Amino acid sequence: MFLRGDWGSARFSVEIADTPELRSRGLMFVEDMPTMAGMLFVYEREQPVSFWMKNTLIPLDMIFADGEGVVQHVHENAIPGDLTGIPGGSDIQFVLEINGGMADRLGIDAGSEMRHPSIPQDVASWACVN
Repeated sequence: MFLRGDWGSARFSVEIADTPELRSRGLMFVEDMPTMAGMLFVYEREQPVSFWMKNTLIPLDMIFADGEGVVQHVHENAIPGDLTGIPGGSDIQFVLEINGGMADRLGIDAGSEMRHPSIPQDVASWACVN
């Protein structure tokens, strides 16, 4: 998974959550995660999405992107165990969860672009590099 923006670029090693079962479990019960790792949630189409931190043990940044992989919203440092809904927006197809504080550290913000084989390449403005 690659991200780029005015801030530069970054590469993350991600697990994919592309079924209802995988998306509902997410990163629950994970005690630690490598620095440049995360989970990419993939939905079939753009839609409203909201997350929570039930049974999540580490703080996370949530990066919400549309069907073209353009970041629409970043929620930083979601609180472990918090049941408060975290809305991502109305037209979201991809959500990248990474370690809390990493988005700020790298400068990832709205308008950044993400690329991964799960993001259709016919809408990609740059080629996916594996």
